[in-house]
Amino acid sequence: MAPPANRRSGYSRRAQYSTFFSYAAGVAGILLGAVLLIVSFVQPGWFDRARTDASDLVEPAGQVTATSRAGGKNAFATVAGFLKAGSQQAKLERELAQAKVRLVEAQATEVENRRLKALLGLSAQGPKPVAVARLTSSTAASTRRFATLSAGSDKGVQKGMPIRSPMGLIGRVLDVGLSTSRVLLITDTESLVPVRRAQDGVPAFAQGAGDGTLRIRLVALGINPLRKGDVFVTSGSGGLYRPGTPIGIASQILRDGAVARVLANPSDTDYVLVEDTFAPAPPTPSEPPPEVK
Repeated sequence: MAPPANRRSGYSRRAQYSTFFSYAAGVAGILLGAVLLIVSFVQPGWFDRARTDASDLVEPAGQVTATSRAGGKNAFATVAGFLKAGSQQAKLERELAQAKVRLVEAQATEVENRRLKALLGLSAQGPKPVAVARLTSSTAASTRRFATLSAGSDKGVQKGMPIRSPMGLIGRVLDVGLSTSRVLLITDTESLVPVRRAQDGVPAFAQGAGDGTLRIRLVALGINPLRKGDVFVTSGSGGLYRPGTPIGIASQILRDGAVARVLANPSDTDYVLVEDTFAPAPPTPSEPPPEVK
């Protein structure tokens, strides 16, 4: 059943008073609003004092709000600055790492240029080399010492040709292929090179020890004249190796010779010269003695 359209508060005096005061407050509010509206048109300056008093009243709250707003901005600025500084630091670290890589590349290029210049100077001073090639690999774990040369018969390389670097003798060609060759290093146990002491020409043989060193064996047995630091070069005896090529420095003196370390380490050598085999000049025949009349 639908409720009646006309509701009454009934006999409750409290409800009647509430209704009355509601209507009275509404009417009073309308009248006050109308009066204030008329006054604002007639005398608008009357409300200036009220506005200033209200502004003074809420001013502390405004200060607190402004301080909070400024603190929030500073906090966001600090966080943003921290994040920006972190990104900038990461960028600087990346740039530093790239600069280090470029520096290492420049240093490697400089070392490579020095080696190439040394090879150019060596080829200009000595006889014209057969080829300039690179050592692509060398054995270091076994007792045999071989290396691979990136030049073969296509560049005129032949079996037995000496291989040297700016530092000294490396070895000789053992086997020749079309574009590569196998090199017997002077540190191999099957390598035997005639040498002499550079300062006075004491003759000896340099035999590979298989451990990266050379065993210097004197030709004339007796008192050992060798000393630590003596430099040995090829003597040219028997041909094959051109005389005067550095080969090693004495590091330990033995009873019948010395142990020498090689000057040209294959592991530190990139480009090498392939030289033609050395053929000593035949001895000139001596003139016959004059006849006695």
